[in-house]
Amino acid sequence: MSDEKKYVEQEEIFSQTMRAGRRTYFFDVRETKAGDYYLTVTESKKFTNDDGSFHFKKHKIYLYKEDFAEFTERLGKATDYVLAEKGDEVISERHQKDFVKPSTQNTDAEAPDVIEDASPENFTDVEFDDI
Repeated sequence: MSDEKKYVEQEEIFSQTMRAGRRTYFFDVRETKAGDYYLTVTESKKFTNDDGSFHFKKHKIYLYKEDFAEFTERLGKATDYVLAEKGDEVISERHQKDFVKPSTQNTDAEAPDVIEDASPENFTDVEFDDI
């Protein structure tokens, strides 16, 4: 039997797709050799080459049943935090790879973006017992 025939991608038992701009997310339920189910989450992102051709880069995670509850809880907490801190408004230009954050003038209440004199003698040693 050839190497190609030895490796057979597991068929999806259940599959959902989510398109998000240049990214596509695939949520696929697959079956282990033992007959149990697990989830793969794949991010596929389209890249265009200079000559007009394109290719996809894929990133995949495998999630097993014993981790579903904690994964769902942590994902929920993380998404809730983002929405609570930043709201659900999407600022699309910030998703562009060449986005440059507009510079702002510092006020007395704001910390500077750059520390002008970061030499070691300007730092204070702090012991964690002091905090």
